Amino acid sequence: MSARTTLDADLPEGGGVRLVVDGPRATITLDRPDVLNAQTPSTWAALREIGAQLDPDVRVVVVRGSGRAFSAGLDRRVLTGEPIPGEPGFADIVRHGPDAGAALIAGFQEGFRWLRDPARVTVAAVRGHAIGAGFQLALACDLRVVADDVRFRMAETALGLVPDLGGTLPLVRLVGYARAVELCLTGREVGAEEASRIGLANAVVSPEGLDAAVDDLVARLLAAPADAVVETVALLASAADGATEQEQLYAERAAQLRRLTDLAAGR
Repeated sequence: MSARTTLDADLPEGGGVRLVVDGPRATITLDRPDVLNAQTPSTWAALREIGAQLDPDVRVVVVRGSGRAFSAGLDRRVLTGEPIPGEPGFADIVRHGPDAGAALIAGFQEGFRWLRDPARVTVAAVRGHAIGAGFQLALACDLRVVADDVRFRMAETALGLVPDLGGTLPLVRLVGYARAVELCLTGREVGAEEASRIGLANAVVSPEGLDAAVDDLVARLLAAPADAVVETVALLASAADGATEQEQLYAERAAQLRRLTDLAAGR
C-alpha cells in the first residue's frame, strides 16, 4: 500500500468516517463535526470494514475526531426513534428477534473489537466530548492521548441501556471494578486531570498540541522492531486478562524463543 493513501471511497456511505494510510500509520477520523461526531450503525460498519481491509504493514492506528470533539456518542435520532435513512433503529434490532438482534450487535461490536488486536498498536487522540460510544471507542484503543478539555462519560445506563460496544472490559482493566461501577452507574464526567490520575489517559496536552503529541508518540512506537512490539502487546494483554503466573511465564518463554529464533535467522 503506497504512502499517504486515502481510502474513504472504499467505506460504507453515511458513517462519517475517513481513513488515510501513510506508510506504517493509519489515521481514522470521525468526520461529522456538525453533530460532534455522533455515531450511527453506519459508523460502526465503516470501522469494521477498516479493520477487515487494513494492510498488515500498518503498525499503528490513530483514531481521532474532526473539530472540537472526539465523539458525543450515539446519534440522538437512534435513541428517539426518529428515522435515519439507511440506519436501523433500536426498534428494528428488537424486531429481528433475539438471535438476529444479537448478531446485529455483534457486527457493531466488531467495529471496535479489532482495535484491541495486538497485531498493531492503536492510539486514541481525544479532545472535547468522548461520551457513551465515543468513550467506548477511546477505550478500545491501547493508548489515549487527551487534550485538557476532554470530557469522558459513560452515558448508556442513565438512558436505560448498557455499554455494549466492548467498553466494559477495558474500563475495568484501566480503573478497577469499583470505579468502573461508579462511572457507569452515575454517568458523571471525567476531566483530563482525573483521567490521567486514574489511568484513562497516557498523556494530557493542550488542544493545540494534541496532533503533535500524537505524532511524537507514533514515531516512538514505530522505532521498536515490529515483531517484538506485537509479541510484547500480546503478553501484556494476556496479563491484563488475568493469566496466572505460570501461564504468563510460559507465554513469555514461548514468545522469547520465537524472537530468538527469528533474530538468529536474521529476520
